[in-house]
Amino acid sequence: MLKKRILFILNPISGTVKKAGIPQLVENYLDHSLFDPVFRYTEYAGHATEIAQEACEDGYDIVVAVGGDGTINEVGRALIHTSTAMGILPCGSGNGLARHLKIPMNMKKALSIINQCDIRELDYGTINDNPFFCTCGMGFDAFISQKFAEGGKRGKLKYMQLVLSQGLRYKGEPYDITIGNEELHHFAYLVSCANASQYGNNAYIAPQASMSDGLLDIIVMDPFGFLDAPEMSFDMMNKTLDRSSKVQTFRTDHIHVHRQEEGPVHYDGDPVMMGKDIDVKIVKRGIRIVVNPDAKTLKPNKLQNVICDLFNDFSDLRGKMKRTKD
Repeated sequence: MLKKRILFILNPISGTVKKAGIPQLVENYLDHSLFDPVFRYTEYAGHATEIAQEACEDGYDIVVAVGGDGTINEVGRALIHTSTAMGILPCGSGNGLARHLKIPMNMKKALSIINQCDIRELDYGTINDNPFFCTCGMGFDAFISQKFAEGGKRGKLKYMQLVLSQGLRYKGEPYDITIGNEELHHFAYLVSCANASQYGNNAYIAPQASMSDGLLDIIVMDPFGFLDAPEMSFDMMNKTLDRSSKVQTFRTDHIHVHRQEEGPVHYDGDPVMMGKDIDVKIVKRGIRIVVNPDAKTLKPNKLQNVICDLFNDFSDLRGKMKRTKD
């Protein structure tokens, strides 16, 4: 049996995980009876796309993105509508796509997923013709992505510091939103378009999103106050944000958004400046990805469930306090 040609593209600066030991882990835990591995390191923004495109032209079977959602985006955009599949070794700050696909954060276990080589054709999205695989959006999440990129320092703590310090200061902006024949005029905190369910770190912006249904999950979030912030945060952790009174959700294959001023948007966590008019579309079954074949049978994280139960109790208590005050 011919071995599959597999290329690992490593982004040495993404996330907080050091990449120096990954080639040795691959040597130790990749099934060498199935794969013939090669390694390349990125040297500048956009380099992963160039390397992945070369790999497609050279006939590689799988290109593995070793990094975070930004690295995955760079690799994935070169692989759309090709026979070359994308694998993922999650080493980023949030790892939203990997977590959605239930790819383990542990490198040895993630390599075991690659060894199983279960490849599926999944959807991806475009925002003004720029491919994304997890989420894109405008408003607060794009604003935070921009601040995070400008700050230089990476990691969960830095991201949470930004969210906590800026979250209640951000006031939102007006949007004209067209979904099919429906037009909405909404003053929103954010407008998020999700192909996958979460931003990363198990923060579920679109808990019902699927990468195989041919639809985007649209989240339009109202501005909210100090008392609402804990409940909103833990709705995201508890996969119940779509039930919040501060959120409207839609499913569609195409959305057009008009805003009053140009400004930042993000796709897969990376901020870019765009104009007043934004088109977001789904592309069905446009990319081949190595997935976890046991994803549907995995049990939820127990610690996360305990935390969510505590904050559900907090929300119940807060509701009782409001009713008593009224």
